Amino acid sequence: MKHSNSNTLERCKKFFSKAKNSFTGKYQVYTGEKLNWFQVIFRLEKSVLPVILPWVILCGAYGLLVSSLYYFGFPIGFPNKSGVLTNAILTFNVGFTLLLVFRTNTANERFWEGRKLWGSLVNTVRNLAQGIYIVVKEQSPQDKVKKEATIRLLVAFAVAMKLHLRAECLDKQVESLMSEIQYFKLKETYHPPLQIAFWIRDYLQHQHDRNCLNIYQLTALHNLVDNLVDILGGCERILKTPLPIIYSIKLRQLLLIFCLLLPLEIVSHLIWWTGLITAFVSFTLLSIEEIGSQMEEPFGHDPNDLPLDAICNTMLHNIEELIMLAPSSEHDWQV
Repeated sequence: MKHSNSNTLERCKKFFSKAKNSFTGKYQVYTGEKLNWFQVIFRLEKSVLPVILPWVILCGAYGLLVSSLYYFGFPIGFPNKSGVLTNAILTFNVGFTLLLVFRTNTANERFWEGRKLWGSLVNTVRNLAQGIYIVVKEQSPQDKVKKEATIRLLVAFAVAMKLHLRAECLDKQVESLMSEIQYFKLKETYHPPLQIAFWIRDYLQHQHDRNCLNIYQLTALHNLVDNLVDILGGCERILKTPLPIIYSIKLRQLLLIFCLLLPLEIVSHLIWWTGLITAFVSFTLLSIEEIGSQMEEPFGHDPNDLPLDAICNTMLHNIEELIMLAPSSEHDWQV
């Protein structure tokens, strides 16, 4: 009986392990949303399909036109035995494919760099929050209130940074993480994250002046604030330095030429299937190009962008747990 129960337990563990590695499981880990397979596919395709659908329909109609002309005897298809033309088209396809791969890889590098920066932000916020809570001495009950308010400003920095990268106004979440006076001052600021970082530095310096921090502790905490500002600057660099536009222009030119040549190349073999195949191939290539375009700027609201809302909520939960569960006296350490 015990052996049977252990086997059942092992099967359950394997099942949940596979669930986390499944398509929907990975999407839930990535965004925090629990959706089924169809919902995930629909959510991801919804961001790409409206942009490329008109072009896919146009390419399919063009392929159908070529099929019709070829069927009624117009010599519109490429001759099958033309070796020079075949080699020229093959060379064009290779160059076009390499440029498409370069475009996608560059976008993926920008996306991954943005994710690493936000991962560093999470770690820095955790370290700075723990450092402030432990290192800064409390001389009165009011000191603890100010300390917790400053720690919440770390989450406010992350949320304000997210809104700044998205060119959006301050929201209620930022308002809930600071005093009313601070929020009104922040609304008049051109760069809210920098202002919040200044408030954190000002608090640390004030605690040093009150002899609640020594110079070494102050320097270590200031270095962590420097890391916050450096991460902000790295995200701004990604945002304000897009891929040179000539790459996008040239890629779309080659994509258009490819879609114009493809039906002429395959019509003699497929005839009435030419339009459908052209639409399918154009859908695939245009999807890849559009995904690269979305990933190039990973801080927006597209389903393929970074889950910044989930990352900010993670930091908020970490900070609230620190404030709620941190020991308040020596009695909390007793066993």
